Amino acid sequence: MKVRIGANPIGWSNDDMRELGGETPLETCLAEAASIGLAGMELGHKFPREPDALRAALAPFGLACISGWYSAELLRRDAEAECAALRPHLDLLKAVGSRVLVFAETSNAIHCDRSKPLSQRPVLAEGAWAAFGRRLTAVAEATRREGVRLVYHHHMGTIVQSEADIHALMAATGDAVGLLLDTGHACWGGADPAALAARYRERIFHVHTKDVRPDVRALAEAEDWSFLDAVLAGIYTVPGDGCIDFEAVLRELPDYEGWLVIEAEQDPAKANPLLFHRLGHRHLTALLSGTGAIAA
Repeated sequence: MKVRIGANPIGWSNDDMRELGGETPLETCLAEAASIGLAGMELGHKFPREPDALRAALAPFGLACISGWYSAELLRRDAEAECAALRPHLDLLKAVGSRVLVFAETSNAIHCDRSKPLSQRPVLAEGAWAAFGRRLTAVAEATRREGVRLVYHHHMGTIVQSEADIHALMAATGDAVGLLLDTGHACWGGADPAALAARYRERIFHVHTKDVRPDVRALAEAEDWSFLDAVLAGIYTVPGDGCIDFEAVLRELPDYEGWLVIEAEQDPAKANPLLFHRLGHRHLTALLSGTGAIAA
């Protein structure tokens, strides 16, 4: 298929707050994903990190390894040091046939700290983007030479959160740096996901599809919540259950080839992962097949 639908396991077992879904076995996540019709999974903290073991875990369920998150520290080290730190993750992705590497600068991020409201998130000075962009481009060129495309994940609570941040990132980097379009982080960060898709479609090589509940977002912004407090309150959900127009987003990506990843972190005790991921899969499948969106 030109476009395949997969998921991130964060809806079953959260990586940033591991007590959410901590009791859920990896096998449950994979079995439920396969039963829905998802074609692949991104990595999470419960996955094996050795190629043979990872393939053995996925094979019984017919799931591909899509990619996996990498926490970068390019604000603290140069490109050569980052490539060395990245090596085990890159080698794992290559061994299991993943074509993209999810990359985000996290050396000063606050998204995992419930004590810090998003108003305290790090902001990169205007004059610092050029140096950061050169380092990031060098790392992306290195991974591209090995057949894996680096896709940058803009994320709440990090230096690339707002629409202006995304534009600064893209302007400061070369075409080796791909953009991971995350609809939920874009919307919450103040950007129109469809407009981002239109502007950067030539550099979008991976898409995370999460929806946003506008009432929770309004509360989170009015009361200056932390990222994790907003997640616990249900700011994110699956496509078709929030305010984002996914038909408009997909319309702006007419030549996209790759994965649409359902990555809607919720408390699995409140939002049954099987039911919600089935809803998201149905919504995206309907849009891709041209039958129109299925109402939530």
